[in-house]
Amino acid sequence: MAEPTLQLRLSQKLALSPQLQQAIRLLQLNRIELREYVQEVLDANPILERTEDGPESETADSLSEGAGTDEPGGEEGIADWEYEPGGAEPWPESSGFEGYAGEPQIADTSVDSLRDHLLWQINLSHFSPTDTAIAQAIVYGLDEDGYLHESIGDIRASLAPELLVEEDEVLAVLHRVQRLEPVGVATRDPAECIRVQLAALPSDTGGRDLALRIARDYLDLMARHDLDELSRQTGASEQPLQDALELIQSLEPRPGARYDNRRDEYLVPDVYVTRADDSWRVTLNPENDPGLRLNRYYIDLLRKSGGKDAKYLQGRLQEARWLMSSLELRNQTLVRVSQSIVDFQEAFLEQGEFAMKPLVLRDVADSIGVHESTVSRATTRKYMLTPRGVFELKYFFSSHVRTVEGGTVSATAVKARLQTLLDKEPRNAPLSDQELSDLLRQTGIVVARRTVAKYREALGIGSSNDRRRLYRRLTPQA
Repeated sequence: MAEPTLQLRLSQKLALSPQLQQAIRLLQLNRIELREYVQEVLDANPILERTEDGPESETADSLSEGAGTDEPGGEEGIADWEYEPGGAEPWPESSGFEGYAGEPQIADTSVDSLRDHLLWQINLSHFSPTDTAIAQAIVYGLDEDGYLHESIGDIRASLAPELLVEEDEVLAVLHRVQRLEPVGVATRDPAECIRVQLAALPSDTGGRDLALRIARDYLDLMARHDLDELSRQTGASEQPLQDALELIQSLEPRPGARYDNRRDEYLVPDVYVTRADDSWRVTLNPENDPGLRLNRYYIDLLRKSGGKDAKYLQGRLQEARWLMSSLELRNQTLVRVSQSIVDFQEAFLEQGEFAMKPLVLRDVADSIGVHESTVSRATTRKYMLTPRGVFELKYFFSSHVRTVEGGTVSATAVKARLQTLLDKEPRNAPLSDQELSDLLRQTGIVVARRTVAKYREALGIGSSNDRRRLYRRLTPQA
């Protein structure tokens, strides 16, 4: 038997302090989420308040005595964390930036989303508590078209360990959800969606039975418009077959399409870009400043109290310190990242998409001395208002494409050139992807046919055959 020994080992571990974790979380929140988070903290922390609430707060001068220690409580450490921005209204709903007074804000006017509509029906239906939880998990797994991409096993796993259910239970609830309005929601593919909608029709609907057979076994023939083979396989004559096809075509293959699934949010930029003294300058939107301060009453109470009350207030004071510091750090990082992006993409601001340069996260991270993950968090769902419009910060990042001379050009610039070529193409002879590739090469850009097809699809433009059919429909007949 081996004798016990004592060994000394050195190791390095990365430990994130609570303050750093909060700073990371705040950085990746967008404006709406940040506002909600700050409001939650305000509701839970009595020491924090908005600048317009209540009487005048303690000033730094009145609390300066004894300041400088890191320990919360008493008078120590309070003065350094008195944070009261001058005069900014907290979270106004409209921009006060006069330089872009004519730029309209985009508002979502939708009343009800697909998710809200389904949850409302579930609450009114006779679901058991367990079935309600399963149905809600299914609804939260839907995409904007109303399709369910999560497997039955994934839904079961999302409910555990609070709720342990069998796959049969999930499947039974799924079938009930699929019959909610709009019928066919929560199906896994268009074929299942069509079958569910057909099964929900009255049994005496003309062509229903034949349509169900086609949706179950012969959708590929219908997609290819192979009516002869479809008639041979089903044994149906021309008129019944036509009735069944028209019935299928009258259905909605995307049940969620008629619902606007965006939330009622205003697209408010986080930063502004203006031209000043022959350079581009980034300024923070004043709305990003929540206008927080320490509540005077509770600061006085902290000075006088002791025991458990003082310990509780000391903890809340520490939370207030961290939040104010994290908010300030978030704003500074957002401005630095945005300014770096503007410095890299100055040509875009002056000349447009054709002058967009290749840019990756590492370029910005190296220029301001932070990690790539910090840049990624700072640019996610954050928006920049420029003289050319409002853009998400991630829009300015793009891969590169080689040029004939050995240089590089951004994918965004290539897409802009591709769009120009397609806008000017002859309608009687649409350009193929290979022809587009050859034309781009003539301008000095080396891009393969497959890459052209990928960029064309990203622009929402069909193939040359699709465009030819479209042009024929749009051309007036002589």
